[in-house]
Amino acid sequence: MPNSKQSLAITEIVGGLLQWRLWTLLAWQDIVQRYRRSFLGPFWLTLSMGIMVGTLGFLYGQLFKLDIPDYLPFLTLGFLVWGLISGIIADGTYVFISAENFIKQIKIPYLTFVFRIICRNFIIFGHNFVIYVGVALLFDVRPGAWGLLAVPALALITVNSVWVALLLGLVCTRFRDVPQIVASLLQVAFFLTPIIWKPELLSGRVLLIAGNPFFHFLELVRAPLLGQPPQALSWLVAVVLAVVGNAGTYLFFQRYRNRLAYWL
Repeated sequence: MPNSKQSLAITEIVGGLLQWRLWTLLAWQDIVQRYRRSFLGPFWLTLSMGIMVGTLGFLYGQLFKLDIPDYLPFLTLGFLVWGLISGIIADGTYVFISAENFIKQIKIPYLTFVFRIICRNFIIFGHNFVIYVGVALLFDVRPGAWGLLAVPALALITVNSVWVALLLGLVCTRFRDVPQIVASLLQVAFFLTPIIWKPELLSGRVLLIAGNPFFHFLELVRAPLLGQPPQALSWLVAVVLAVVGNAGTYLFFQRYRNRLAYWL
């Protein structure tokens, strides 16, 4: 029996990866459906985020007495990466619930729906990335060679996103109160993470920042795109979470995979 469960779990993972055309199409279709008959389409997200970043940038720049050309690129990247991470987490809580009709009618690997929401949020991130390009040109931000590190950083976020979305999807399908708890925790995490404020403001409380995994994932992308090297600790935290998280979630998925359809 254990070997049977293990082989089924591996088949699900491999099958989900091989279905890349399907989950890419579904992800794109989600965005098309959301903005059907809209003039700007998904660029409404880009426009709204651009307005918010510009407004908050000048507001908090004045409140914190910060240099706007230095602070606005920092804030922009913080919002972009946070939007990617929080979007995957929030969608992960409903990843299987929203796919109930597919799961009950068609035999599709469960991981297909996990990759679907990850792909969808990366498409949105790609649209919003235009804001950073504009801000970088406006304030002459030159990432240089350090900017290339943003690619493996995004790959690490993707790897971690798989186990987070899968684990949340399983737990939230079984316990329907958990999505609301996760949404509340995300709101708290937003204010505890250096997004609208700089880490230097809490220089005396290093543990509050170093112990925040969201900070490390933000820095892995934000620092290179600002032309700075990410901290070695951030790489270590991201890699350890990827290994431990995926291994633990694989065992959890292996055990409860067969119950998922009954929970819907």
